[in-house]
Amino acid sequence: MRILGLDVGDRTIGVAVSDALGWTAQGVEVIRRRDWESDVRRLREICAEYEISLIVVGYPKNMNGTIGPRAELSAQFAAQISQELALPVKLWDERLTTMEAEKMLVAADVSRAKRRKVIDKMAAVLLLQNYLAAQAAAERDKKR
Repeated sequence: MRILGLDVGDRTIGVAVSDALGWTAQGVEVIRRRDWESDVRRLREICAEYEISLIVVGYPKNMNGTIGPRAELSAQFAAQISQELALPVKLWDERLTTMEAEKMLVAADVSRAKRRKVIDKMAAVLLLQNYLAAQAAAERDKKR
């Protein structure tokens, strides 16, 4: 069972997938958004290639936990993509993942131009890895 992680923005969608065991997340690509049909087509191809069984979409809540316009757009995207791809979709709080990704890339001395190209993919990796870690912790707690 592989999980797809998506960091959805207005111009791009960062894409990450889990390994088959659901332990780690790897970046796949950044989709440059053109129109809905093109976005769905590419996501469908990725889901088929990696045999995806669940999609996790970043849900950027405000710092105080409230839902703002950006989170509402993500929820709308999640509902539409679930219907289009006939897959379950979960929203996952992604506050600060883009900032965290930026810090990691700066620390690795990645140039500004290269950071711009991979930041969304890195944010998708971080949000999916956070989701996987939370699921693993919940499983451990069940066994206690």
